[in-house]
Amino acid sequence: MISVARRNPVRRGRLVAPQIYFDLRERIVSVSLVPGELLSEVRIAQDYGVSRTPVREAFKRLEEEGLLEVVPKVGSFVARIDLDAVRDSQFIRETLECRIVELAAARIRPAQRSQLVAVLLRQNAASEANDSAGFFRADENMHELLAKIAGHARTWAIIHEAKAQLDRLRRLALVDPERQRKRLIEHRAIVERVCAGDGPGAALAMSEHLNSILHAIESVSKINQDYFDGLKPAK
Repeated sequence: MISVARRNPVRRGRLVAPQIYFDLRERIVSVSLVPGELLSEVRIAQDYGVSRTPVREAFKRLEEEGLLEVVPKVGSFVARIDLDAVRDSQFIRETLECRIVELAAARIRPAQRSQLVAVLLRQNAASEANDSAGFFRADENMHELLAKIAGHARTWAIIHEAKAQLDRLRRLALVDPERQRKRLIEHRAIVERVCAGDGPGAALAMSEHLNSILHAIESVSKINQDYFDGLKPAK
């Protein structure tokens, strides 16, 4: 059973449950709360200095999102990574983001080219420092920036909400420095084509990039078999 010490004081009132939800969601997605981990409603309420009511509300949202498994009379557990949900998330990302980079390539302005290059530099620095968390943040920044350049910033919120299960796989995969380097090369290819105004080329580079995470399922799941649901039996 894990004690979840809060990072920042939680404000009283109607925002308490959402704050707890977003905090726990981030810890689950980042795999700092690992699949199968037992979460204590009482302990979390104590850690945040609140009643159990907002914790229950946060747990309910996490359960609805497939990130928490509540077993009656047993407890609440961080859900294992659902590989069917991972594949669905990847499909959503590919469908939306390939169109996003096509539009970004047609609409990009000089200042935005500089912004994309700056994000790549931050990601490169994180890779050299083997900072997987920093690398992931820069990765997210690049994809969000592309949506803004395309004129569809709100679409990123839809993508972000849909990819929680996928992000857990990504975070596990990015522990490997070699995978970080490969993702960086893929990002450079996307940015180069967007900056060149090559919409079809950018869409192809994005498709290859997003599909590459599916290739990591086998190797990542071998190391962390207990974290996954839907694994095919080894032959």
